[in-house]
Amino acid sequence: MSTIKKCKNCHADIANARHQLGYTTCLDCGDIDAKRVVHCIAPMHKSNYVVISNLEDLKGINNKGGFYK
Repeated sequence: MSTIKKCKNCHADIANARHQLGYTTCLDCGDIDAKRVVHCIAPMHKSNYVVISNLEDLKGINNKGGFYK
């Protein structure tokens, strides 16, 4: 027996397949939540690129050995 799952934000119905994938929001609310995520890609010296999602982590990340204050 399958019960209809509700969106945690707007209480609209969620498709069963979407809920089985682990989503707790409808497509519209999920799209709004996805647009809120902000990140930056920072190249590291003699290394690869790193995804930064916290501004405090980005400050002083490539300052040639000095400390950021």
